[in-house]
Amino acid sequence: MAHETEDISQLQLESIIGFNGKVPFGLTVHPDCENIIYPLGCTTVVQNLKTSYQAFLESHTNNISFVAVSKSGKYIATGQVTYMGFKADIIIYNYVEKAVHAHMTLHQAKVEALAFSPNDLYLVSLGGQDDGSVVIWNIATKLSICGSPACVATAGNAQIVKFANNMDDTFITGGTGTLRLWLLDLPNRKIRATECQTGHLKRMINCIEITKDDSFFYCGTTTGDILMVSMKTGLLNNYGPTKNKFSLGVTALVELKSGDILVGSGDGIVALCKAPNFKPLKKVQVEGGISSISLRGQGHQFFIGTFTSQIYRFNFTEFKEELITTCHSDAVLDVAFPCGTSDLFGTCSKGEIRIWHTPTNKELLRIVVANMTCNAIEFMQDGRSIISAWNDGKIRAFTPETGKLMYTIHNAHADGVTAIAATSDCKKIISGGGEGQVRVWEISSKCYKFTAGLKEHTSNVSCIKMKKNDKECVTASFDGTCIIWDIVRADLREKTQKRARNKRRRYARNQMILANTLFKCVCYHPEEYQIITSGKDRKIGYWEVYDGSAIRELDGSLSGSVNGMDITANGDCFVTGGEDKLIKFWGYNEGEVTHIGVGHSGTINRIKISPSMKHIISVSSDGAILRWRYPYTN
Repeated sequence: MAHETEDISQLQLESIIGFNGKVPFGLTVHPDCENIIYPLGCTTVVQNLKTSYQAFLESHTNNISFVAVSKSGKYIATGQVTYMGFKADIIIYNYVEKAVHAHMTLHQAKVEALAFSPNDLYLVSLGGQDDGSVVIWNIATKLSICGSPACVATAGNAQIVKFANNMDDTFITGGTGTLRLWLLDLPNRKIRATECQTGHLKRMINCIEITKDDSFFYCGTTTGDILMVSMKTGLLNNYGPTKNKFSLGVTALVELKSGDILVGSGDGIVALCKAPNFKPLKKVQVEGGISSISLRGQGHQFFIGTFTSQIYRFNFTEFKEELITTCHSDAVLDVAFPCGTSDLFGTCSKGEIRIWHTPTNKELLRIVVANMTCNAIEFMQDGRSIISAWNDGKIRAFTPETGKLMYTIHNAHADGVTAIAATSDCKKIISGGGEGQVRVWEISSKCYKFTAGLKEHTSNVSCIKMKKNDKECVTASFDGTCIIWDIVRADLREKTQKRARNKRRRYARNQMILANTLFKCVCYHPEEYQIITSGKDRKIGYWEVYDGSAIRELDGSLSGSVNGMDITANGDCFVTGGEDKLIKFWGYNEGEVTHIGVGHSGTINRIKISPSMKHIISVSSDGAILRWRYPYTN
């Protein structure tokens, strides 16, 4: 990619809304107590708790699978997943310099878990199920010391590793049918394992927490109980609770200074427990299963990360949750600004629509429709409703202040609604479906009427854009066509023209553009004499609206389709994004890239320039929403 970004200015990334809550123990409070560290795609985010300033550690080539922070706070280690047959990287960053300290590659396909020794001498890494090895690395020399199979051939996969709190030569691994205590023999460059005996109990280990004095360690299990095992003998000392186990398993454990234990469960319970019976003394329910618990300082505050990508802050004495960060946990499929304002924008994903405050990244409103996927959203120009396209074939309209459902158009499309647009007078909605139909709906005071069905596309309608005068629209489709439609009723046209010379049918096709591609996006130039398109063939096409003829063609990407496109209000510039994960800022007349934005870890699905031309918002399949500074001052 170096030759593509050479001699081109970088877009400035202002902020990221996103957190991959599915990474186990991914959320960590740094020992300086001022920052939290969490993964998002192949980026590690360091966020200041007071100012919300974000720093980004970007060196991985694929999604991060684990994040570990050293006890002193000097180092951050991250591991990634990669494709079968390739080796997965481990990167150690220097926290103060935010620079790469070491780049280490040994494990196949995935790095399952990482842990630092208490004095920052060693890093232990655990490979995934296709690798099955545990390796000790010397942090100073950046080389591996030794390795070993993580478990015996008859056991399952090891999934978690934890170093002792006071000994640099002792660590524990656990997983499916395996729990082992390891001792590093440095002179002989070997690690020796001792099997821990749990008697008649057969458990799958999710998480491990070692007591401050290294006398015992606790294991959270998928069964929903906690095992207490001796560090000296490796024998089971106790377990509990025997009744009312934690639903969906114990997924996170942290020991407090008092010796009590914070427990997180798969069904979203955060509980305070006491050994040896492990019965909950206090408990709170949050949204989504718990993936991380991290203490701030001595534990007066602690932070919770969930599988649904929420970050909560708890005050220990009150034991009440406060939601501090939230984001989409699934792919974000569309983004839209209300007419004339850049302070708000909306995004949609699986089961939800969210409205965000642009300057602060705060979520203002969440609209939930369970078990459905919202494919596209649009703000009506009068600001009174948000219209949305859903995969169950319905168009739903909501109030932007409260999220209350205003009306639903049932059976709008047989194969799901895939694209949506509205006229500037807010009296018509144009929708596109998975089956290829384009339909026109007349809207009036919470009621609707089907007006016309346009049946020329033969595949998924991916994008709809309106002309400013509301008389035409353009639709892009996966069938390799873009069609410009006349959407003014014939009887109205005759009245305005005072003669019936126009013999065309009402709601007719004006022009068709054909190309050997799956069109993903289309935009009118503000002067509306040209349109630009792009899609799977990675080409950006300029077309004449009058006769549908091709004007020019640009290479939009070196790899992967171009999925999103938006053009500025003055028509001088446009932006694109797609499967190459790059934001490209183009001069319209020159047809050349002037700026490139690097920051997305997943495929970019949609991109929008704010009405004030101060920001660019891009959304991607890893659930991230990125805000970029517009490169030119207005």
